[in-house]
Amino acid sequence: MPMALDPRIARTRRSLREALFALTRERSLDEISVSDIADRAGVNRSTYYQHYSDKDTLLVEALDAVLDDTISAEDELSEDSGQRILLSYLRHVAEHAELYRAMLGAQGSAAVQVGMQQRVQAILVGVFEREDDEPFAGLPRRVGAAAVAGSGVAVIRAWLETDSLPDVEVAAEWIWVVLRSHGAVAS
Repeated sequence: MPMALDPRIARTRRSLREALFALTRERSLDEISVSDIADRAGVNRSTYYQHYSDKDTLLVEALDAVLDDTISAEDELSEDSGQRILLSYLRHVAEHAELYRAMLGAQGSAAVQVGMQQRVQAILVGVFEREDDEPFAGLPRRVGAAAVAGSGVAVIRAWLETDSLPDVEVAAEWIWVVLRSHGAVAS
């Protein structure tokens, strides 16, 4: 079991993540410096560098933390949990659409894209292991989960690329259709 993070470290990292997200609502990631993030978080640059080597490292952790927070907000996993988690996550993506467009686009961050897909894949492997049915007969669970995770991230990317961003409920339904078509969720 991993050790709990010192509360001061956790608080500083949370402040830096929140500062990054706040700044990305105001301007593009390319226009944001480490100094900007540190200033917004109320820490100095040396404190920033005690936690993160660069802006991308913070970004990857921040996006991962969003997924952690979204999943942990569910008190108890149930049949409806997946849809609630997806809607909550997509609300965050919509709120930070420009950031996600930049990260998931052709010139985006490979680390973010791979990290997102691997994280969703790990969640799906866990889901598949709890089910009686084998959703991908003949494939290892991790391979089937990788296919579904890749499809889900691709749908999010396509949703973000639409001219007028549809509501999160529409995007969630698109993803749910893909998951159902892959046998990853019940019809």
